[in-house]
Amino acid sequence: MPTIRNLAVGLPVRDGHVLVSDARDSMTGEAFHRVLGGGIEFGETAEAAVRREFAEELGIVLTAVQLLGVVENIFDYEGQPGHEIVHVFAVQSPGFSAIPLDAELRVLDEGSPVAWRPIRRIDRPLYPAGAVDMLRSLAGDEA
Repeated sequence: MPTIRNLAVGLPVRDGHVLVSDARDSMTGEAFHRVLGGGIEFGETAEAAVRREFAEELGIVLTAVQLLGVVENIFDYEGQPGHEIVHVFAVQSPGFSAIPLDAELRVLDEGSPVAWRPIRRIDRPLYPAGAVDMLRSLAGDEA
């Protein structure tokens, strides 16, 4: 039986850009952006999970973490149903300043492409659903 995943993700914002992962559903062809983060482990808080995920995925230690909201995401990906409860955080770290805005990175633990994308010109869906509104609220004048 499928399960509901509990996730913690973070929105790093800098100079009108957001750092996200790029992905494509090979079944539908849909290209999309995904907020960085991952699963909350048993006994771990959502905040601890987002901190751990950024350390594992990008080698970045977060210095500030603020919960923006929680969204429920029900979707199909690669022909399979998915259901997530996602804690979305604003995240900060001096490590983000070291990543050039034109850098193309890879997530350390799985290899997914990561890049800064201009907030004003998000050219494809940003998942989880609802994250784009939180991003625009967070970015304010930068969005």
